[in-house]
Amino acid sequence: MPGNVQSIERAAAILRLLAGGRLGLVDVSNALGLAKGTVHGILRTLQHVGFVEQDKDSGKYHLGATLLHLGTSYLDVNELRSRAINWADSLAARSGEAVRIGSHLDGEVLVVHHVFRPDDSLQTVEVGSLLPLHACALGKAILAFDAAAAAAVREGGPVPYTRWTAATRRDLDRALAEVREVGWAGEVEEMTTGQAGIAAPIRDAGGLVVGSIGLTGPVERVCDGRRRPRTALVTQVRDAARAVSRELGARRW
Repeated sequence: MPGNVQSIERAAAILRLLAGGRLGLVDVSNALGLAKGTVHGILRTLQHVGFVEQDKDSGKYHLGATLLHLGTSYLDVNELRSRAINWADSLAARSGEAVRIGSHLDGEVLVVHHVFRPDDSLQTVEVGSLLPLHACALGKAILAFDAAAAAAVREGGPVPYTRWTAATRRDLDRALAEVREVGWAGEVEEMTTGQAGIAAPIRDAGGLVVGSIGLTGPVERVCDGRRRPRTALVTQVRDAARAVSRELGARRW
């Protein structure tokens, strides 16, 4: 059996060091007992592929956005659910509506948790359901911050589910720009006639959107007379999203 590749082992050691914070070339060299020339060559390669970035002012190195994205792409949905479950229960109790937590999966939204509307009406468990990214609030809250997923939806052409669906590239771009501006997504009969929803993105410690949390219910309860999501419900959803984000280590929230 062939032995380990030394350069990869050294690169991995450098990444583990940088996971603890920003370090200069000399710091890394001293910590690993390697020549500065060797360390510099590995750092340059890691920087080239986006795994490491260098601060222009201090010259110190830190983990790059590409590496952080790779890590969060495989965020355990069970962890997302476990971190969010209490806040989802609380949101359902306060809003009186059904609450769902979603995660991006192969161009759709996977419902990883579902809290029933707190009444005696007949309801169906939606955990495991796949929803269209562009036609529901859960999906748009994710899609607005995922350029690759948004490009894929545009390329394939947004599918209309009702006459209210953003089914053209122009309409979709306008809708996603609004989500980025206000920080939450709304859905009014875009996927199902008579139903409306509100959702907000969930961020991880690196600031990346790894899911969304939202509520759904009849248009007359979720929206006001102008078919706009009720302000009080929007606030409750955004507060829940911030709370879950903090649970996942997000600092800006």
